Amino acid sequence: MALLGSLSRVDTPPELAGAKTRLRYPAPADFAAWAELRAASRAFLVPWEPTWPHDDLTRPAFRRRLRRYARDIRDDRAYPFFIFEAATGALAGGLTLSNVRRGVAQSCSLGYWAGERFAGRGLVSDAVRAVLPFCFGPLGLHRVEAACLENNLPSQHVLAAAGFRPEGRARAYLRIDGQWRDHLLFAVLDEDRLPRRGASIAV
Repeated sequence: MALLGSLSRVDTPPELAGAKTRLRYPAPADFAAWAELRAASRAFLVPWEPTWPHDDLTRPAFRRRLRRYARDIRDDRAYPFFIFEAATGALAGGLTLSNVRRGVAQSCSLGYWAGERFAGRGLVSDAVRAVLPFCFGPLGLHRVEAACLENNLPSQHVLAAAGFRPEGRARAYLRIDGQWRDHLLFAVLDEDRLPRRGASIAV
């Protein structure tokens, strides 16, 4: 467990590289690009996400978000990343490994989003593939879980492309856009191995 303790306090946070994307922890300097992308994509994102707080896109709310991220990383509870398009350096979306469970579980939950103008370009699929070696390597996890709405076919394609397998349907699983919604459940295991290819890690 010493590795996990040192990992959450490294001087240089991990930077993950896929074929099309680069991933790193969010930073204060990302606020303007993040707020602009989320605002421009609001109608596109709202049907798939929890209800946005009224001040969600303000700088104070972003600072609170970063403080929460820092606590989660320190406590080995979650690992948030911003997704950047490798070719341009533009912020394209976000990805979070949350609900990290140790002990006999050694698992986490995966969530992600993309700005509307970056959707459908394979960037999220690439980012998901890039983060899995971090999950199964430095984090030492055995299982990564994900859930998506039954009508969210693009998200299902993202998970399938990264090697996730369907595991069933959960009734009223998450509260999305103000309503409890059924979700399809997916997971990929360390021994599945295939998603490790085509990504590199620098910690």
